[in-house]
Amino acid sequence: MPNALATAMLVIWPVVIWRLFVVLPRGRALIWSLLGAYLLLPPPPAAIDFPLMPALDKTSLPNLAILIVAYLVLRGENRPRLLPDSIVARWLLLIFVLSPIATVFTNPEPLIFTENIIRGLYLQDAIAQPINRFILVIGFLMARQYLTTREDQRDLLIALVIAGLAYSLPILLEVRLSPQLNNWVYGYFQHLFSQTLRQGGYRPMVFLYHGIWLAYFVLTCLLAALAVWRADRSATRAKYMIAAFYLLGVLVLCKTLATLVYAGAAGALILLLSTRMQVRVAALLALITISYPVLKSIDLVPAEVILSQAEAISEERAHSLAFRFENEDILVDRAFLKPWFGWGIWGRNHVHDPDTGFITSVSDGYWVIVIGVWGWVGYIAQFGLMSLPIFLVWRELRLVSRFEKEQFQRTASFALMDRTYGVGDTDRGLSPYLGPLALMLGFNLIDLLPNATLTPTTWLIAGTLFGHAERLARRRKDGVQEDVETPPPSETVLKRRTVL
Repeated sequence: MPNALATAMLVIWPVVIWRLFVVLPRGRALIWSLLGAYLLLPPPPAAIDFPLMPALDKTSLPNLAILIVAYLVLRGENRPRLLPDSIVARWLLLIFVLSPIATVFTNPEPLIFTENIIRGLYLQDAIAQPINRFILVIGFLMARQYLTTREDQRDLLIALVIAGLAYSLPILLEVRLSPQLNNWVYGYFQHLFSQTLRQGGYRPMVFLYHGIWLAYFVLTCLLAALAVWRADRSATRAKYMIAAFYLLGVLVLCKTLATLVYAGAAGALILLLSTRMQVRVAALLALITISYPVLKSIDLVPAEVILSQAEAISEERAHSLAFRFENEDILVDRAFLKPWFGWGIWGRNHVHDPDTGFITSVSDGYWVIVIGVWGWVGYIAQFGLMSLPIFLVWRELRLVSRFEKEQFQRTASFALMDRTYGVGDTDRGLSPYLGPLALMLGFNLIDLLPNATLTPTTWLIAGTLFGHAERLARRRKDGVQEDVETPPPSETVLKRRTVL
């Protein structure tokens, strides 16, 4: 059980958030409030459970505290405005928050077994679950408002690099001594120790829920370092590539094959493709994720091919993947018994032993959890909301007119003289961080198929992209080009041309 320190950390974190919003710019305060909570607070089951309120853990408590603190500390237009500009986003948000009410009213019946019973859903669930859903997306909605410019995007990426480098120290400690930090500090082990044994060593977890979560966080920091390295043109940019190589070594020590595959693919795309191409690839990844249940139901997912490729790399990993596919099929069949609004909470979406009522299925992928618990309506709302920022950015890039493209090129000619942007980037008028962030979100969405790695960093990146897309849309409608450096006055231009 969590010790007193675990509870104390949860209690004092709202004070930490308040202090961050007092001393830092609002964007950086938001980043470090969520990132710090994710990395330092104790993982479930540690939580503060108030009567008639959802339990507040390391994810929900910082979100709620940020909203309250922002209202108290910030003034005027800086105060939170949670409704998106996009009508589609508003509808998705509304359905995402309120669809659990329909789930509750379509699941009043208990599940009865020979020796056990699982209760049906009550009216209190119709109140608690929408609150839970709203709290879940607070970080996303706040990032949409406070992380909108290229400077904000750079702040987020730099914060990830710094956090990854700092977190590598306890990671390396656990690689050597076994994952014991959460047990030593907070008094309990957060998962099964058997799942930390890998390749004759240990898979670290530190204060995250599972080793897969930690490996994916390191991957995110690695991609952030590559993104900053490509965009930075200063004389000290090499430090970001050194950080990337170091984080790659840490990622190898995390002993998670999927993240190494993502690192190779996403890293190459960040280093080689233009911003527009990166956004297109991210949109394709998001489309695959949204349509995956349909592809799965009509047998268009090449499971055998994927398994054969995994077996060529590791027989153990192939067995694990086959186990996931098998349980996916079982859980999808059960989910389609209540396709619209799902089975609801309390493990009702699982397959149970008919006598004892114990759960006999295993749900690894986040997509199959969502579609089983909340049905197709909840699935489309949540994955649509997470994918929408990529599609909005892609749409804004497509809506750039020929005149604006020429304006980009003219501005780029002056930016080139100052060596402002990365060599080989043809999209000089765009934020150089836009494509890498879109790819980071796209690969995170893909990872939600085999795993449940939905974390505060996922919502931060999605919110940043969403806010930037809204900014692009507003400035496009106002006839103002976004994030383009103003050319020098005409006299200066003529003088420079004469000198050249």
